[in-house]
Amino acid sequence: MMLSPIRNVSKVALKLNATSIPLIVKCSLTHSLTHSAQAGLSTVIPISGSTSASKEIQMIKKIEEKRHEAFLGGGEKRIASQHSKGKLTARERIDLLLDKGSFREYDAFVQHQCVDFGMEDQHITGDGVVTGYGTINGRLVYVFSQDFTTFGGSLSKTHAQKICKIMDQAVLVGAPVIGLNDSGGARIQEGVDSLAGYADIFQRNVDASGVVPQISVIMGPCAGGAVYSPALTDFTLMVRDTSYLFVTGPDVIKAVTNEEVTQEELGGAKAHTTKSGVAHLAFDNDVEALAKVREFFDFLPLSNRHDIPIRPTEDPIDRADPVLNTIVPADSTKAYDIKDVITRICDDNTFFEIMPDYAKNMVIGFSRLGGETVGIVANQPLVSSGVLDINSSIKAARFVRFLDAFDIPIITFVDVPGFLPGVQQEHGGIIKHGAKLLYAFAEATTPKITVITRKAYGGAYDVMSSKHLKGDMNYSWPTGEIAVMGAKGAVEIIFRHVKDKHISKFANPLPAAQRGYVDDIILPSNTRKTLIQDLRMLKSKNRQPPAKKHGNVPL
Repeated sequence: MMLSPIRNVSKVALKLNATSIPLIVKCSLTHSLTHSAQAGLSTVIPISGSTSASKEIQMIKKIEEKRHEAFLGGGEKRIASQHSKGKLTARERIDLLLDKGSFREYDAFVQHQCVDFGMEDQHITGDGVVTGYGTINGRLVYVFSQDFTTFGGSLSKTHAQKICKIMDQAVLVGAPVIGLNDSGGARIQEGVDSLAGYADIFQRNVDASGVVPQISVIMGPCAGGAVYSPALTDFTLMVRDTSYLFVTGPDVIKAVTNEEVTQEELGGAKAHTTKSGVAHLAFDNDVEALAKVREFFDFLPLSNRHDIPIRPTEDPIDRADPVLNTIVPADSTKAYDIKDVITRICDDNTFFEIMPDYAKNMVIGFSRLGGETVGIVANQPLVSSGVLDINSSIKAARFVRFLDAFDIPIITFVDVPGFLPGVQQEHGGIIKHGAKLLYAFAEATTPKITVITRKAYGGAYDVMSSKHLKGDMNYSWPTGEIAVMGAKGAVEIIFRHVKDKHISKFANPLPAAQRGYVDDIILPSNTRKTLIQDLRMLKSKNRQPPAKKHGNVPL
């Protein structure tokens, strides 16, 4: 489907600055205002001298004035201030995110009910958040967009009620929720009512988890208790230099610990995509972020009741790729890029990577095989030989659980020498965190297909979606090495003296195949065809877990 010109942004247009944003979004805002008037109550009423008709006309006029106020948010000066920071307004963001003309707004006339601290004289229509539903490439989605021009986007009781309403309806009808966060935090004047509003949203996040996909896009400040809503959602995306996530800000940290740190260093996009792992992706500006959300959205099912989306492709199912036959070096100590393997196998050589800058020894993301969405989990030999450690285990475990919740097939590529040794890893809880990944794979009932490309050593072999964890189809390439440890080390322990004939006994996939631990040893060039055939066979898979309230994940 073709995107509108404003969404099909060139690399030049993505280099936004504070002066260019008003020009880019002027037509967008004009369109929104015009669309609002058309969608409003402007109707020709036959008056024929009737007093009641005249009153109705006056009421319609008043309603349209209020609607116009809602569209202006905090006013033109504050909109200009938002643009000067290189940021779009709440409505401009929605206009870029959703299909043209598809947005249906809820509660545009809502105002806060606070009468303390002079708030009874401060009312802005809409109360700092725009909520409703629309479509992305024709598929239903619910959205809320916080308006920093209105009370700094701070959350009041009514602000929270607007968000909760669309979240409840999203779960009811089965559609994803996208939150565009840009808020100064709780509205202090409302005290505990504001805190109650946050808790109400948190409860909806939990209730919706595993029912509908939830995406948080941080496009401004998000601090204090507000951070826990994005943390509860499935994916958190950030905008570089303009978005921040932290529980306590730099001023509080300085007062308590005497540490000096900037907002960007503490909770900026770089910190959360490379160090903490709180955020999954980061983008240079609002326009790029919203365009990528549209692309990302196409991989996701609408809910756990809907089938995974299908995108027709002309990429042949039986396409063989001879390059794959030699992509793994003969020397097992040499690295290769697992992303090259993934893109060569998947439809149209595409791969939408998640968390590319965090725990790079593990690769996760979305792609398609035979037109259908699949989730990819793979060790990355280019980084630390693809070893499993604390961060990579956590990264992959949460992703596997998301895939299983929405019945998205899991394709696992294995080249893992084991778990990372070291005092720091042991004291950091590698046993517990590694068990998270094991638990996630073992619990998953969605179709699971595993391909061992080279090393599968020790406990890491078991963890990476092995046949023993109820893997549906498990394969090895001829280069596979499935053993308790590396061949050379094993030979030294058993035979004391290393000989080639002893090494060859361990450095091949035949022992595992002879025991049924892998279903077949396949040519790498035929991997695409094999995976697609298996996915079609597994469409009717129906494995039910034992009856229980829930398992106890090693959190």
